[in-house]
Amino acid sequence: QVSLAESGGGSVQSGGSLRLSCAVSGLAPSDYALGWARQVPGKEREAIGGVDIDGKIIYADSVKGRFTFSRDNAKNTLYLQMNNLNVDDTAMYYCTADPRGIPGPDARYWGQGTQVTVSS
Repeated sequence: QVSLAESGGGSVQSGGSLRLSCAVSGLAPSDYALGWARQVPGKEREAIGGVDIDGKIIYADSVKGRFTFSRDNAKNTLYLQMNNLNVDDTAMYYCTADPRGIPGPDARYWGQGTQVTVSS
């Protein structure tokens, strides 16, 4: 059974940092790309990038230069380091996985999400 479990969300002031983790079970690191997506109520999900099986990393323009993805295959865990957060980053953040490549908005597997709230 596949499980993606996010942790590390919370509240932070604008300009602050947070680190999210996603513990993966039921999927072998060599078989799936991992990524992150976020959603604000009333808006569409936004895929913000991820780490492919071969280690290639892509970032959405909205987070490039501020967010860093990393993947520890030994722990089967994905990380999201978020720096210089602003109020527009407030959202529910989801860990995603997909065998087809870096997950997009239609990723095959989704975690339950962790809330990130940035105040001004």
